[in-house]
Amino acid sequence: MLDDARAATDQRLGRTLQQRVPRFEADPAWQLPAGPKWPAIVQSFFMLRYRHIAHPWLWRKYGDTFTVRLLPSARPMVFFTRPEHIRDIFAGDPKVFHAGHANAILAPIMGRESVLLLDELEHSRSRRLLMPAFTARALKEYGAMVRQVAVDEVEAWQTGATFTSLPRMNALTLEVILRVVFGVTDEERLARLRPAVAAVLDIPPIVILGWGHPTLLRFGPWKRMVENQYALDALIFEEIADRRGDPGLADRRDVLSRLLLAGGDDDALTDSELRDQLVTLLLAGHETTATSLSWAMYELGRDQALLARAQQAADEGDDDYLEALLKETMRVHPVLPAVNRTLMAPARVGDLDLPAGVIVAPSIIISHQRDESFPEHERFDPERFLGENPPPANSWIPFGGGVRRCLGAGFSLMEGVHVLRELLVRYGVEAVGSDKPKTRNIVSIPAHGGRVKVTRR
Repeated sequence: MLDDARAATDQRLGRTLQQRVPRFEADPAWQLPAGPKWPAIVQSFFMLRYRHIAHPWLWRKYGDTFTVRLLPSARPMVFFTRPEHIRDIFAGDPKVFHAGHANAILAPIMGRESVLLLDELEHSRSRRLLMPAFTARALKEYGAMVRQVAVDEVEAWQTGATFTSLPRMNALTLEVILRVVFGVTDEERLARLRPAVAAVLDIPPIVILGWGHPTLLRFGPWKRMVENQYALDALIFEEIADRRGDPGLADRRDVLSRLLLAGGDDDALTDSELRDQLVTLLLAGHETTATSLSWAMYELGRDQALLARAQQAADEGDDDYLEALLKETMRVHPVLPAVNRTLMAPARVGDLDLPAGVIVAPSIIISHQRDESFPEHERFDPERFLGENPPPANSWIPFGGGVRRCLGAGFSLMEGVHVLRELLVRYGVEAVGSDKPKTRNIVSIPAHGGRVKVTRR
């Protein structure tokens, strides 16, 4: 089993590292939007390390569309910020607007068969097989498991204690992934999975930028990344094999078990596909949700009137308000900076004609700051997402949009509502000090971890 898993890992890494995105042919006839002229390495560092400064600065300097060039390819990336432009991208022909190519930098970790890296018919098939695990009925059944994980976490908190909320939310959402998504309940196996998963989640940006060069994989942090991949993949394939042999598989309610039953005998997901989808769900649904919950605690702790309204909602079972609180948190504190598509053929976005090979990128950061979509955008107000006047379409985009909208969006909101409810019925929250976003790998987190003090009600 271990040798087979190692061979599968080597095959996956070799295949994904050979992947190439479409060639961009520079031509003066194509008039790309203006942008900085700095070297690509400088632009990459600015956009990766200081994205919350970079996006607004570029928007003010160059307007609603601007062009940057990022490593490793230094191909043009055109950012869009207006809802009508974002609509054009999300509604664009999937044969032309490829998300898989745009996400190719994640291939060495997620795998070539990840739903995030597939396009066209392959993406449609993968999405079809994944959807049964994320229906409204399935989400309702996951709710009881999520609630128990949340209760176990918050009941262990010490009243009056000051702590950083992000590590606690990370631990909580990781446990949700392992128990509800992977379906692992055995403590011995959980103990082996947690450190391997943690290592995947703690990959520094320098590794992300460099892992497309096979020579580097023999050295330093890249070598450690590969070794951890061997360990994690072996554990995942072991879990898949055990689950396939479980006579009670049809009665299980975790995500992996549902995926094993999807498609029937003629179109079932292979072990390799299952591995890639599980790692994708891990990376896409762990730290993103944890970060949003940490920011939600921070905002609740800064405003006692907001806290009182949220506690009332928790007491009364008003999940709509708790979901609105989460959505406003995601608006004010976006975890990801943008949504990317690679143009496989020339395309028109707004009044711009763009060549093949260009990456088009709706800026989540700027979209969420436009006053015409969110009046007084600096103000934290969950009421924006309640009532009869919701935000304009394609203005709130933390989960992307169109046929590529995140399959786990409903799961993330469901999980967040359960966690907030169990937290708020037990505790008051007070923010300790101020906080601001900083970049951690590809996500943005509270720089100081979202320090709070909780007190029993």
